[in-house]
Amino acid sequence: MFDYLFSTSGDIIPLILRITAFVVIFPHGAQKLLGWFGGYGFKGTYGFFTGQMKFPGILAVLIILGESFGPVLLLVGFLTKFAAASIAIIMIGAAVLAHRQNGFFINWNGNQKGEGYEFHILAAGLLIALVVGGAGVYSVDFNLIGKF
Repeated sequence: MFDYLFSTSGDIIPLILRITAFVVIFPHGAQKLLGWFGGYGFKGTYGFFTGQMKFPGILAVLIILGESFGPVLLLVGFLTKFAAASIAIIMIGAAVLAHRQNGFFINWNGNQKGEGYEFHILAAGLLIALVVGGAGVYSVDFNLIGKF
């Protein structure tokens, strides 16, 4: 099981995917956990998830922590498959539960009630590629186990 969890190739492409995932997902996690980038921080996000979205408290905490610390794990390439799968599940959940009613497209022109789910599907695809292929070269995973 640990062999699969850390398995990867010596390819550089996953490094590009990991950096990209970090750059686009970390700010969203920082909004939820720290209140950076105009976010509401842990207390506000937890209240929204448990109050308005009616999520159980543990699920709200897991989402906040997964979206906050998962990108950092991806950046260094540690537990990449686990982190990528966790964030992909969060992205798919957000697409279905919070953004589906707004349609597919991001609200570029401000003519929708909210944001569509295209970002979430794109992010999930990028993350699923990391689940399948692993962290690649220049990662903690590669240095722990190496090639499969």
